[in-house]
Amino acid sequence: MTVPSVDALLMDADAVDAFIAAAFPEVPDDRRSRIASARPGHVRMTMMPDASHLRPGGIVSGPTQMALADHVAYALVLAHIGPVAMAVTSALTVHFLRPCPPMLLTADARLLRLGKRLIVSDVQIWTDGPDRPVAQASVTYIVP
Repeated sequence: MTVPSVDALLMDADAVDAFIAAAFPEVPDDRRSRIASARPGHVRMTMMPDASHLRPGGIVSGPTQMALADHVAYALVLAHIGPVAMAVTSALTVHFLRPCPPMLLTADARLLRLGKRLIVSDVQIWTDGPDRPVAQASVTYIVP
C-alpha cells in the first residue's frame, strides 16, 4: 500500500479527471470543470460558467463558486490519496472578495494539511489573474 505524501501524487491530472467523470456520470461532459495542472501540494482547475451559473446582475453566483472550490479541493484530495470516492467535505468556508464576471474561472487548491483522516486546503478563485481573486475558501475533507 502506498502511503499518501505531500511530496508525491498518487493520481495525475488525467487520472483524477477520469475518476471524477466515472464517479459522477450524471454531469454532462460539457459542464465539467477541468484540471489544468496537478503537482505535489497543488491542483489547478478551470471552469467556464454558462447562463445557469449566473445570478441577477450577470455575475457568477456564490453557489457556483463554492461548488468549484469544493470540486478543486476534492481533486487535490484524490491526487494525493488515490481513488477514494467516499472522501467527503466536512467544512467549507468561503469569502467572496469581489463580483465574479462570467468568464473562465481558475481555482487553485493548495494543500495545508494531509492527515490520516483530515485533509485541509486553501482555494483561491480568480478570473483575470491570481493577484485579483474573486473568492477564497478553506476546505476540509474527511477520508473514510
